[in-house]
Amino acid sequence: MTSRTSAASFMRAVRVYKFGGPSELKLEMDIPIPNPGENQKGDRVFTCGTITGGYAEYTVASENRVYPLPENLNYKQGSAIGIPYFTAYRALFHKAHVKAGETVLIHGASGGVGIAACQIARAYGLKVLGTAGTQEGLSLVQKNGAHKTFNHRETGYIDKIKDYTDGQGVDVIIEMLSNVNLSNDLQLLAAGGRVTIVGCRGSIEINPRDTMAKESSIIGVAFGTITEEDRLESAAAFFAGMEMGWLKPVVGPEYTLEKVAQAHEDIIKGPGTMGKMILTM
Repeated sequence: MTSRTSAASFMRAVRVYKFGGPSELKLEMDIPIPNPGENQKGDRVFTCGTITGGYAEYTVASENRVYPLPENLNYKQGSAIGIPYFTAYRALFHKAHVKAGETVLIHGASGGVGIAACQIARAYGLKVLGTAGTQEGLSLVQKNGAHKTFNHRETGYIDKIKDYTDGQGVDVIIEMLSNVNLSNDLQLLAAGGRVTIVGCRGSIEINPRDTMAKESSIIGVAFGTITEEDRLESAAAFFAGMEMGWLKPVVGPEYTLEKVAQAHEDIIKGPGTMGKMILTM
């Protein structure tokens, strides 16, 4: 009896004790299971941020960071909502201030944030263009809201996008790899166009003059700065999407906690993602 009770009091969780690469992610087997306190609910929910960390069998989140998960979505899909959808909505509405009828290019659209951006933009009346690096990725992007897709590994794809827009360019670009694409993005923008920077893996040299003639803007996106008002607005949009059926998270590669280091290696070195990568027990 004592041993069973004791065993039930602990969980597996990943901890990091120093800065470094994926090898510093350490799976431990004897972490005490956290106990929810006041305003830390035990309902069927998805979260956009935890208190005790998400790389674990159990976690605790504050009441204002969790949202009801409807029965038509499973827990794996629920785990793919949080940061990707809040980030995509923030990039589109809070930063780029998109309007129905505008054209948006989602540069690197097959990942978690990209798929979310495609679904949201299509639902809100935008003309959606998306890029991916494989035929499988292009098909996934098309199935999730893009009107037209382009392979960003093909020579000349930038010209194909320009031709598709009759030389007018796009109003908004959601950029997942700005250290590679930002200079080209500025060439693709229409007058008054906006690039929102969601992802970056290094530096890039651009010519600021490319922003002047079109009076275009480069806007950074950081989920950590979201206000409570913006969070509630985003959540309301997601509830509507889940109710109407257009919000359908795409679960990508799945890794057990034992493979967490490999998951990070694949993110860093992989050619691209397909949906939202998740950890399973």
